[in-house]
Amino acid sequence: MEKVLMELGGMSCPSCLDKIKTAVEHQTGVSEVKVLFNSGKLKATVDSDQTTAAALKQVVENLGYQVNKVKEKELV
Repeated sequence: MEKVLMELGGMSCPSCLDKIKTAVEHQTGVSEVKVLFNSGKLKATVDSDQTTAAALKQVVENLGYQVNKVKEKELV
């Protein structure tokens, strides 16, 4: 399992947050997602055998939002 943290750009309202959260939650291997509107951050717990931070980044970008920074941390 990994924790993925992304800094997002382009969110202008709470419905943007819901759109991103729903799309990421529906990806295989994602077990927890939080999108923070005020800070523009997405936090997700993922099974690294089923998906990657790069795949989640692509999902967010396909929705029309920017991903400015991605951090990954392996959970022990």
